[in-house]
Amino acid sequence: MKTPEPESALSEPLEAGLYIVATPIGNLGDITVRAVDILRRCEVIACEDTRVTGKLLKHCGVSTRMQRYDDHASDKQRAMLLDMARSRPVALVSDAGTPLVSDPGYRLVREAREAGISVTSIPGACAAIAGLTLAGLPNDRFLFAGFLPVKEKARCDVLNELGGVDATLIFYETGPRLERSLRAIAELWPEREVAVARELTKLHEECRTGRAQELAEWYAEHSPKGEIVLLVGPPSDAPPTGDPEALLREALSEMSASKAAGKVAKATGMDRQTLYARAVELKSQ
Repeated sequence: MKTPEPESALSEPLEAGLYIVATPIGNLGDITVRAVDILRRCEVIACEDTRVTGKLLKHCGVSTRMQRYDDHASDKQRAMLLDMARSRPVALVSDAGTPLVSDPGYRLVREAREAGISVTSIPGACAAIAGLTLAGLPNDRFLFAGFLPVKEKARCDVLNELGGVDATLIFYETGPRLERSLRAIAELWPEREVAVARELTKLHEECRTGRAQELAEWYAEHSPKGEIVLLVGPPSDAPPTGDPEALLREALSEMSASKAAGKVAKATGMDRQTLYARAVELKSQ
């Protein structure tokens, strides 16, 4: 079923410039009327994969010419798009969702603005926001951190860096890597609430919540498919687990004062420096 025609006069020419157009993240019905109007009236659509975007355009009855533009696009390709946008309307889309949110396009928009080319955003679906609305985690403050690194050390470094941020953390993840990421989170923040939102807007949409260890065990038995939004509640959302003094003494039996303080801080949300000072005292006794 084709999307209804917008009320604006489609015969009117669109002003020259770069149009950032959000597309559906799964359900093609989520394309906006304004987005269809813009895509129809642009002279070229820059997209990551012409096959993916082609399906959307066919669904919407749009025949605008497509041109590939992805992370591997050359400076020459970018310059050519910018040159077109000086005198003609050019649209930029990603395979799904809002362009520039973990998708290519940053350099194109930046250079367009530097060149004085008009840039217009056509808002729509975004997986990170859709996941946040489903998770039931605190949403007055949140931090989108893209994809977690593949390598274990780099992944732990990123999680450690973000550990003290007083906000819900939002990551994108893939099915094959989800369990490893959940186990890394479980080791660092065992008591924080975590949510896994996947197949958003599709028939088998799912949002599962719990502690990271529980979710890791679940997905070890039920291999996840599709694109995934992984959310972690803020430190204040995690209540202390047991007596901090007892936890500190137990940790000191296996590791240094510094590492023990760090471990207990992650488990309880207490100030690391305060715990370290106490750990040094206990070590000297």
